[in-house]
Amino acid sequence: MLSSNSPKLSIVVPVYNEAANLDVLYTALTNVLQEIGRSYELIFVDDGSSDGTFEVIRSLHKINENVRGYSFSRNFGHQTALFAGLAKSRGELVISMDGDMQHPPEMIPALLSKYEEGFDIVNTKRLDAKGTGFFKKLTSKWYYKIINALSDVPIEPAAADFRLMNRKSVNALNSLPEAHRFTRGLVGWMGFKQAIVPYQAAPRHAGASKYTFFKMLRFGLDGIVSFSVKPLRIAFYTGFMVSIASLLYAIYAVVQHLIGSTVEGWTSILVSVLFIGGVTLLSLGVIGEYIARIFNEVRRRPMYFFKDEVGEHINESIKE
Repeated sequence: MLSSNSPKLSIVVPVYNEAANLDVLYTALTNVLQEIGRSYELIFVDDGSSDGTFEVIRSLHKINENVRGYSFSRNFGHQTALFAGLAKSRGELVISMDGDMQHPPEMIPALLSKYEEGFDIVNTKRLDAKGTGFFKKLTSKWYYKIINALSDVPIEPAAADFRLMNRKSVNALNSLPEAHRFTRGLVGWMGFKQAIVPYQAAPRHAGASKYTFFKMLRFGLDGIVSFSVKPLRIAFYTGFMVSIASLLYAIYAVVQHLIGSTVEGWTSILVSVLFIGGVTLLSLGVIGEYIARIFNEVRRRPMYFFKDEVGEHINESIKE
């Protein structure tokens, strides 16, 4: 149960090396929130930044006691920071967004309006900003095609972690025990009544994207492995078909040997060995991803540690 003193609205913002963006984001958010007229809290979760991000958060708290900040002991990842912020939120409604100004605060009234139509969760769909490169658009398009082909839970193309959730759905999401969290998939998997609102992505205010190619690849693998066993089945069927083809080739080779038509050569042997070896290693890699996920889950280590926080004391009277 939430206390009657709980804020009506929580804004959860995971940040990593976003010191140059926070003042601008804070100003834009508070302007919008003042117009809305609901009580609120701003929760910033610093994912182990090295550029003074948490010092900026601390200074914002001195200006506005509705600002709360938490700093991880190291970089645990965006999805973990998002989960930590949701776990700390106290609002009847919770909005999560990034701290680089690409999730426009001006969209918050639209999310609230959609919520008031009776939806539990209001997701957003990104419309690419002008100047978005062809390669980024292409990779994003194929990323969602592949993940939806392999995943048992459909993911909306160009979906973002910019969404509104009511307290019931936030509590449901927080109750899930898994350590590797692909939030977009988990939100879709939970159900509830959901809607989608498109938004125009703005250019980053400052800095560069923290999602490198390899981080995006890791993110995609997390999404697939978290919600589907199709890669294991694909590995099985591929192995089965290669085994059948190998058996047929072996029969052919024996027949050729018996009739004396064997032609010596290394090309067919080399190609066969490389092909079968490649399929074997690929299959082992797929299995390894699932085993690694099992290993990480059964250790039951904490998902994160805080090394510093600011503003927690103002919520002592409203803890559940």
